[in-house]
Amino acid sequence: MVDMARINILDSENAVSEVVDVVLILGIMLIAITVISVAGFPALENMQESGHTENIRQSFIVLGENVNKVVFNDAPSQSVELKMYGGGIWITSSESDINVTMQTWNSTTSTPETRNFPLQSIGEIRNEFEGRSISYQNTGVWAKYETGESIAVKDPQFVNSDKLLVIPVVKIGITPGGNDGLAGEGLIRVVAEQVEQGTTIYKYQNVSAVDINVTSPYYDGWGNYLDETLGMKVDFNHTISTAYAQKNYTDENIDVYIVVSQLGASLE
Repeated sequence: MVDMARINILDSENAVSEVVDVVLILGIMLIAITVISVAGFPALENMQESGHTENIRQSFIVLGENVNKVVFNDAPSQSVELKMYGGGIWITSSESDINVTMQTWNSTTSTPETRNFPLQSIGEIRNEFEGRSISYQNTGVWAKYETGESIAVKDPQFVNSDKLLVIPVVKIGITPGGNDGLAGEGLIRVVAEQVEQGTTIYKYQNVSAVDINVTSPYYDGWGNYLDETLGMKVDFNHTISTAYAQKNYTDENIDVYIVVSQLGASLE
């Protein structure tokens, strides 16, 4: 006699259905894990990089505020701690420069004359991370992105008030025996201090026109600042990374002060 119970079990489709359900669940899990791996991890990395970039930006704003205390003789030295997430930080002294030309009125001869403030190198303290740069340069903080565009993160400390224009020129040199570059991750310290030359002020009176030329990796940011904040007419030479800014003071002449500060900086 044939065992009917045995035949019913063998012919049953319940076991097949359960196996199919398990296979479908495993397939869905595998697809979900693949999607997370392909899309989720890069998105998480981008979020982390954006967070690191923002932290670096905020740190350089603090750095700029503290270094400016040394520039304007509010402190003999300043030490600022920064966190690095990779990339590197460097101090450079000769990649950028500023030149100022003025038209003044000579009361003795009753004629205008051109006064030229000679070309001066303006150094920078620059961090590079994932193709982006954040830099302290000439009392301002600047950001440059992968597109090549740069903007002022913290405006430089020019003064433009009634009949007065103050132009800072910050020359940064490497402190003897100090490091001018570090790379990697972790905490570092930027130390800035006045050197023997200190601060020198040049005064020009009865100025009717001012030309400011800035050559810098952040020249377009400089040009936009001089245009929007000082009301200067700006042209660019993209080949040599230079902004040319000019303004006539035809209604009433002004006085111009150029404040030159010499700093020593190092990385620890």
